[in-house]
Amino acid sequence: MTHNSEQLPTVVRDFFAAHIVRDADTASKFLTEDVVAVDQGETFRGREQVHAFLRDAGSEFEYTTEEIGAHRVDETHCVVTVRLEGTFPGGVAELDYRFTLRGDLIAEIVIGNHEA
Repeated sequence: MTHNSEQLPTVVRDFFAAHIVRDADTASKFLTEDVVAVDQGETFRGREQVHAFLRDAGSEFEYTTEEIGAHRVDETHCVVTVRLEGTFPGGVAELDYRFTLRGDLIAEIVIGNHEA
């Protein structure tokens, strides 16, 4: 996987910059009103639900987030791979954030285990 976040759309880079520092208010500004987020099979619909998910996900654990890969699939799709390390079960996880864009905003985020 290429680690070249410069090739990502600005909206994805800005979303991720806010998400990594756990700033759900700022991250939510980059989402469509009808955004859909899927995390480990759980679906959140609409900016309010996704904002709550971004705010609360993992809040019971201490962890760090490091971007370890990024690539653009096509004009409206890109993937960012992150490595989480912390106090959650297992202690380490690598996740893919698959983004679908609509215009200058994020319309869908699907988070799942990274497939090497």
